[in-house]
Amino acid sequence: MAEQSRASLIDRTLSQLRSAWNDIASSMRSGAVRPGLPDDDLERLHRSMVECLDGRGGEVSARARAADLGRVYLTLDADGRGRFLGMLARDFATDGAAVNAAIDAYRASAGDDARRDAEAALRRVLAPPRLRLLTQFNALPDGVKFLVDLRADLLQIRNEDPCLAGLEADLKQLLTSWFDIGFLDLRRITWDAPATLLEKLIAYEAVHEIRSWSDLKNRLDSDRRCFAFFHPRMPNEPLIFVEVALVNGIASNVQALLDESAPERDPNAADTAIFYSISNAQIGLAGINFGGFLIKRVADALAGEFNGLRTFATLSPIPGFRRWLDPLLAAGDESLISRAEAKALAGHTGAGDGHAAMRALLDSPWHEDGEAARLLKRPLARLCARYILHEKRGDRPLDRVARFHLINGARVERINWLADTSSRGLGIAAGMMINYVYKLDEIEENHEAYTAEGRVAASSAVRALLRGQPQSAAAD
Repeated sequence: MAEQSRASLIDRTLSQLRSAWNDIASSMRSGAVRPGLPDDDLERLHRSMVECLDGRGGEVSARARAADLGRVYLTLDADGRGRFLGMLARDFATDGAAVNAAIDAYRASAGDDARRDAEAALRRVLAPPRLRLLTQFNALPDGVKFLVDLRADLLQIRNEDPCLAGLEADLKQLLTSWFDIGFLDLRRITWDAPATLLEKLIAYEAVHEIRSWSDLKNRLDSDRRCFAFFHPRMPNEPLIFVEVALVNGIASNVQALLDESAPERDPNAADTAIFYSISNAQIGLAGINFGGFLIKRVADALAGEFNGLRTFATLSPIPGFRRWLDPLLAAGDESLISRAEAKALAGHTGAGDGHAAMRALLDSPWHEDGEAARLLKRPLARLCARYILHEKRGDRPLDRVARFHLINGARVERINWLADTSSRGLGIAAGMMINYVYKLDEIEENHEAYTAEGRVAASSAVRALLRGQPQSAAAD
């Protein structure tokens, strides 16, 4: 359902943009352009970009030229867009010779006034013309959304050409300044919201797929909350949203949490808020961090609404666990399982060794076999704790969800066994999920310890899972 909703959403958005910009661009038509943007069309488009930067005709003409460029871009296929972006990146980059001349002028300047003028001149030439051109889209209807989607296209192809990486970095810098947290509005989304907004929740949900309208209604019921950040220039487009369940005690199973047949709870009797899904809705805003601010703002809002809430926790996936574990199992890494565990697993499956036995079980419906689940529970929970607490890239955890919550001041509270028995949950993390707890009076301390020292805040229960690990792992 989500894929169909997203495709429909994209088609409608493109159609609306083209229609809106056709009228604005009517006086500045660059002519018909073929989808693949062959050389003669590319040359004509280059002239249009130069005219757009020249600024002749005043603000209205500049706006029309920008609208025409945007209209053309929306008509191109993937190859045409790549050529458009490549030309923008290469031909409208910073002028190296002008920068060197401005640096020489700054070095030669004498006196405060001359140095000030030289600094201003240097700043001007350091700003690439392509950035000025992109900024003109800010004045167009849905122009900011267009630039967000343009960066999403760039993120897919930026490694193909160093110039594209520079253009993407320029655009990220521009969007970062526009999407400062101080400009964003926090809004609660309810079942009474416009259908177009509800459809976007279905399309953008990235953690637990929304399977139907009744599933969505359940997630917006009175014992649930959904909050999103919006930008004033994208008032109908959520940037990031979080889904919350108001429950008693820390939830340990996502299927139970999302069960549509479960009785509705009294939210005023809840003592715990479970953040069970956080979805970035705009691919083009990747790397611009809103999530930590969202969780803290929502926690404050919920604490103000419900006096009984004492605990703010997540029920989070572990997306990188199997991706880390499977190659080590295939290599027979002796630090993974003890001899006793290997013997028991091999005996249950008939495999030649414990590593092969664990691999075979993980590729089967093992969670339906009580004895297999019993044999796997201890080693997998221990390995999951090792993965979260000790396996790192540089000085940060391998797992991207762990990095997100830990840098925002959370604590690893509990690893939950058979918490997500969907095919996706079993495939990415052997069915396990994690509770990260946000203690409002410890968030800043945890954040500082993590950013300064790479120290991971974790409960004694999670650290206890590491006991009894094979000797070779203890030396890691």
